[in-house]
Amino acid sequence: MATSAVLKAESRTDRGKNAARRLRAAGRVPAVLYGHGEEPRAVSVDARELDHLFSRIAVESTLIQLELDGRPGGRVLVREVQVHPYKPQVLHVDLYLVHEGERISVEVPIRLVGNSEGVREGGILDHIRHTITVRCLPDQIPEAIDVDVTALKIGDSIHVRDVVLPKGVELHDDPDDTICTVSVPTVAALETGPEAGEGVGGEVEPELVRKRSAEAEE
Repeated sequence: MATSAVLKAESRTDRGKNAARRLRAAGRVPAVLYGHGEEPRAVSVDARELDHLFSRIAVESTLIQLELDGRPGGRVLVREVQVHPYKPQVLHVDLYLVHEGERISVEVPIRLVGNSEGVREGGILDHIRHTITVRCLPDQIPEAIDVDVTALKIGDSIHVRDVVLPKGVELHDDPDDTICTVSVPTVAALETGPEAGEGVGGEVEPELVRKRSAEAEE
């Protein structure tokens, strides 16, 4: 299961763009707390604490223990993060309140393991999908899904349907999506030397180059 973490939040009553600006100016991030059958609640979290938390967890799949107004506020998952278009600043966070016994859909990181046979032969491993969506109970959320690429040869691919999931964890994604593939390296070589003819791809006298440049300028 993904490592649990703690985040402190405070209730807020002011809403709207002006209120959000005031919160950010005070070093806090506006957020919304909601869940199945729950009335959405406006809260805020400390911006620096949030940045520190996000730097050490898998944001999409880590259960977070919420402290709301100094009291236990249940466990939440981060559902959406809005960031500034060009500044390293979180503008808003959606927190989903998780209930015991409720199966939830989460994005879990994909971790490629092993040394591909195709790569050893000179191929290139292309990691296309970096997460996979699964459905499970909160306490069954994996930290990551390991995908073994050892037997992957040049031209081979691994799809979502090929992934082996832990017990109790169900696939909640397109099974035909490609996770990774090993392709042949593409090298474009320009032939030069005695075999190449004069003109295109061959030798061109400097005088001729200068003459063509002069004609081009006329």
